[in-house]
Amino acid sequence: MKRCDSLRSKAAPLARALVPALALALAACGGTPAETYVGTAPDLPKPQRGLLPVLKVSTPTEWGDRRPQVPEGYTIEAIADNLLIPRQMLVLPNGDILIAEGRGGRAPKLTPKDVIAGVIKARGNTQVESGDRLTLLRDGDGDGTYEGRSVFADNLDAPYGLAYADGAIYVATQDALLRFTYAEGAVNASGPPEQVTWLPAAINHHWTKALTISADGRYLYVGIGSDSNITERGLAVEENRAQVWQVDAQTGFHRVFATGLRNPTALAMHPGMDQLWAVVNERDEIGPELVPDYLTSVRPGGFYGWPYSYWGQNIDDRVRPQKPEKVAAAITPDYALGSHVAALGLAFSTPAMGAQFADGVFVGQHGSWNRDPPVGYKVSFVPFRDGRPSGEAIDSATGFLGEDGKARGRPVGVTVDPRGALLVADDLSNTIWRITPARGTASTVPTPAAASADRPPDAPATAGAPPAG
Repeated sequence: MKRCDSLRSKAAPLARALVPALALALAACGGTPAETYVGTAPDLPKPQRGLLPVLKVSTPTEWGDRRPQVPEGYTIEAIADNLLIPRQMLVLPNGDILIAEGRGGRAPKLTPKDVIAGVIKARGNTQVESGDRLTLLRDGDGDGTYEGRSVFADNLDAPYGLAYADGAIYVATQDALLRFTYAEGAVNASGPPEQVTWLPAAINHHWTKALTISADGRYLYVGIGSDSNITERGLAVEENRAQVWQVDAQTGFHRVFATGLRNPTALAMHPGMDQLWAVVNERDEIGPELVPDYLTSVRPGGFYGWPYSYWGQNIDDRVRPQKPEKVAAAITPDYALGSHVAALGLAFSTPAMGAQFADGVFVGQHGSWNRDPPVGYKVSFVPFRDGRPSGEAIDSATGFLGEDGKARGRPVGVTVDPRGALLVADDLSNTIWRITPARGTASTVPTPAAASADRPPDAPATAGAPPAG
């Protein structure tokens, strides 16, 4: 470890000149391949501090003839490829799938550490240009092949969060909440969007704006990430950040719903319970096992610790000034997903997905960039009981990170089609994957009554080349 410490001490003055070689050397230093802390009550280790965190991103490669691995009794197919950085998805009332594509962020790099981390992270991402658009997929005959494809809207500023209610499609870009008027069956937007409200975007260190909507369509909930890891840019730039907003869908009037959530990357309402849930990416640079990204219910007026503490009342002594009264008020999240897994997707399941996935949430884990060995790179399922997480998480799609250490895909958004399919956006291979219970497993997978009745037989075809699958 003396060699690693020496490398880290030299990193700052040599960053720009030696990024490639230094990155490889730092990756070789590695981290402690310790237990990953997950579940409702993780016994967290002590913080570990250093000049630089472990920096390791898996080298991308093609899927070739491989595909993600799913549990026995399930099948997986690619229903769209050659997309332009697919992030989040929305299943529309007629079964069409809307995909937000793009890449945002414009935060300046302040230190040599930022330069090094930026280069390494970029190596693990797709190299295609940002789509800045919404793409629509259609399965006209309900056979699971989405032969229709069109650009619903383009020239958007890094669209990410999506929601639908009462003839309107809502889109959260990196700087605004927009509304498109929508008529069922439309394959293109009928006109430009209307701005519902602005969204904080001054620096956008965390640019993704997560979105969901209440069951009655009255309120939108927007996740707004922090502008730093742990306030290193100063507290002033964190105004209106690390929060969830509640927005009136008609007027755009908004209020702060919850605070202290470092980067709430996906939001979802628990069906039938009117309870908001989020997955949150936590802080870095205090060790390979800290701090766990998490799944949590989001309470009105709740404070979840950032920046003063993590996982409840665990104080982060890097923050100045300290605020003991804030730490005392910090809510402990419901479920630890593991440190640095980069949870970016969240969707509640339905019984149509089969007995083992009938009650709970799917979580898309984009994968770590600062841990050795890497973690994440999969879709997990957190089972629920009586409206709360209960039991160990189940891997529902793996193989995005191969045994050869190379990444073939990186899951982002996940969405459950009520007919019984899990949709996974993969922004490394630019693919949408569809996971379904295999035919002939009725004893395990109930057949939804609406499976053949929720799609009009005369649905118009969508212009565009047919997607893969």
